[in-house]
Amino acid sequence: MRELLELLEKNSRLTTSEIASMLNESEYKVEQDIKRLEKDKIILNYSTLINWEKFGDDTVTAVISINLTPQREVGFDAIAERIYRFDEVRTVYLMSGSFDLLVIIEGKSIKDVANFVATRLATIEGITQTKTHFLLKP
Repeated sequence: MRELLELLEKNSRLTTSEIASMLNESEYKVEQDIKRLEKDKIILNYSTLINWEKFGDDTVTAVISINLTPQREVGFDAIAERIYRFDEVRTVYLMSGSFDLLVIIEGKSIKDVANFVATRLATIEGITQTKTHFLLKP
Protein backbone atom coordinates (compact mmCIF):
# COMPACT_ATOMS: atom_id res chain seq x y z
CA MET A 1 0.00 0.00 0.00
CA ARG A 2 2.83 2.40 0.84
CA GLU A 3 4.29 2.05 -2.66
CA LEU A 4 0.88 2.79 -4.16
CA LEU A 5 0.53 5.92 -2.03
CA GLU A 6 4.02 7.08 -2.92
CA LEU A 7 3.31 6.67 -6.64
CA LEU A 8 0.06 8.62 -6.38
CA GLU A 9 1.71 11.32 -4.29
CA LYS A 10 4.35 11.84 -6.99
CA ASN A 11 1.88 11.70 -9.88
CA SER A 12 -1.84 11.43 -9.23
CA ARG A 13 -2.52 11.22 -12.97
CA LEU A 14 -1.09 7.72 -13.30
CA THR A 15 -3.67 5.30 -14.65
CA THR A 16 -4.54 2.14 -12.76
CA SER A 17 -2.94 0.23 -15.63
CA GLU A 18 0.34 2.11 -15.21
CA ILE A 19 0.29 1.67 -11.44
CA ALA A 20 -0.50 -2.04 -11.74
CA SER A 21 2.44 -2.49 -14.09
CA MET A 22 4.79 -0.58 -11.77
CA LEU A 23 3.68 -2.58 -8.73
CA ASN A 24 3.38 -5.89 -10.54
CA GLU A 25 -0.27 -6.15 -9.44
CA SER A 26 -3.56 -6.58 -11.28
CA GLU A 27 -5.52 -3.51 -12.31
CA TYR A 28 -8.47 -4.81 -10.31
CA LYS A 29 -6.39 -5.01 -7.10
CA VAL A 30 -5.03 -1.48 -7.66
CA GLU A 31 -8.55 -0.13 -8.23
CA GLN A 32 -9.82 -1.83 -5.07
CA ASP A 33 -6.84 -0.56 -3.03
CA ILE A 34 -7.41 3.01 -4.23
CA LYS A 35 -11.13 2.82 -3.43
CA ARG A 36 -10.33 1.51 0.07
CA LEU A 37 -7.74 4.26 0.66
CA GLU A 38 -10.26 6.90 -0.44
CA LYS A 39 -13.02 5.39 1.71
CA ASP A 40 -10.72 5.25 4.75
CA LYS A 41 -9.78 8.92 4.17
CA ILE A 42 -6.11 8.06 3.69
CA ILE A 43 -6.28 9.56 0.20
CA LEU A 44 -8.00 12.88 0.86
CA ASN A 45 -7.73 14.67 -2.44
CA TYR A 46 -5.98 14.73 -5.79
CA SER A 47 -4.27 18.04 -6.39
CA THR A 48 -2.25 19.83 -9.03
CA LEU A 49 1.14 21.41 -8.41
CA ILE A 50 1.54 24.55 -10.50
CA ASN A 51 4.74 26.39 -11.31
CA TRP A 52 3.32 29.90 -10.89
CA GLU A 53 6.67 31.52 -11.65
CA LYS A 54 6.77 29.90 -15.08
CA PHE A 55 3.16 30.93 -15.62
CA GLY A 56 4.24 34.53 -15.03
CA ASP A 57 2.63 35.11 -11.66
CA ASP A 58 5.66 36.25 -9.66
CA THR A 59 5.24 36.25 -5.92
CA VAL A 60 7.54 36.31 -2.93
CA THR A 61 7.19 33.49 -0.42
CA ALA A 62 8.24 34.07 3.16
CA VAL A 63 8.49 31.77 6.15
CA ILE A 64 7.89 33.58 9.43
CA SER A 65 8.71 32.08 12.80
CA ILE A 66 6.71 33.60 15.63
CA ASN A 67 7.07 33.53 19.39
CA LEU A 68 4.00 34.41 21.39
CA THR A 69 2.47 34.37 24.81
CA PRO A 70 -0.32 31.78 25.02
CA GLN A 71 -3.74 33.11 25.96
CA ARG A 72 -5.57 31.80 28.99
CA GLU A 73 -7.86 28.83 28.21
CA VAL A 74 -7.15 28.85 24.44
CA GLY A 75 -3.35 28.65 24.35
CA PHE A 76 -1.96 29.45 20.90
CA ASP A 77 -5.10 28.52 18.95
CA ALA A 78 -6.86 31.89 18.96
CA ILE A 79 -3.83 33.75 17.64
CA ALA A 80 -3.07 31.03 15.08
CA GLU A 81 -6.65 31.18 13.78
CA ARG A 82 -6.52 34.97 13.57
CA ILE A 83 -3.28 34.84 11.58
CA TYR A 84 -4.64 32.15 9.25
CA ARG A 85 -7.54 34.41 8.21
CA PHE A 86 -5.21 36.91 6.48
CA ASP A 87 -5.31 36.59 2.68
CA GLU A 88 -1.51 36.44 2.39
CA VAL A 89 -1.23 33.42 4.70
CA ARG A 90 -0.92 30.01 3.06
CA THR A 91 -0.16 27.84 6.10
CA VAL A 92 0.17 28.08 9.88
CA TYR A 93 1.93 25.38 11.89
CA LEU A 94 2.17 25.00 15.68
CA MET A 95 5.79 24.10 16.39
CA SER A 96 7.97 22.88 19.20
CA GLY A 97 11.46 24.22 19.77
CA SER A 98 12.73 27.78 19.64
CA PHE A 99 9.51 29.30 18.25
CA ASP A 100 5.78 28.67 18.61
CA LEU A 101 4.27 29.18 15.16
CA LEU A 102 5.59 28.82 11.63
CA VAL A 103 3.66 30.90 9.10
CA ILE A 104 4.09 30.71 5.33
CA ILE A 105 2.86 33.72 3.37
CA GLU A 106 2.94 35.02 -0.19
CA GLY A 107 3.23 38.63 -1.24
CA LYS A 108 3.77 40.52 -4.47
CA SER A 109 7.11 41.88 -3.25
CA ILE A 110 9.52 41.89 -0.32
CA LYS A 111 8.04 45.25 0.61
CA ASP A 112 4.54 43.72 0.78
CA VAL A 113 5.80 40.98 3.09
CA ALA A 114 7.60 43.51 5.29
CA ASN A 115 4.42 45.59 5.44
CA PHE A 116 2.39 42.49 6.40
CA VAL A 117 4.77 41.70 9.26
CA ALA A 118 4.89 45.31 10.50
CA THR A 119 1.22 46.23 10.24
CA ARG A 120 -0.62 42.95 10.70
CA LEU A 121 1.49 40.49 12.67
CA ALA A 122 3.34 42.87 14.96
CA THR A 123 0.10 44.50 16.06
CA ILE A 124 -1.46 41.27 17.33
CA GLU A 125 -1.48 41.15 21.11
CA GLY A 126 0.54 38.23 22.41
CA ILE A 127 3.12 38.12 19.61
CA THR A 128 6.51 38.74 21.21
CA GLN A 129 8.89 38.12 18.31
CA THR A 130 8.96 37.39 14.59
CA LYS A 131 11.74 36.22 12.27
CA THR A 132 11.16 36.39 8.54
CA HIS A 133 12.96 34.25 5.97
CA PHE A 134 12.48 34.58 2.21
CA LEU A 135 12.46 31.55 -0.09
CA LEU A 136 15.02 31.96 -2.84
CA LYS A 137 14.20 28.85 -4.88
CA PRO A 138 11.24 26.45 -4.79
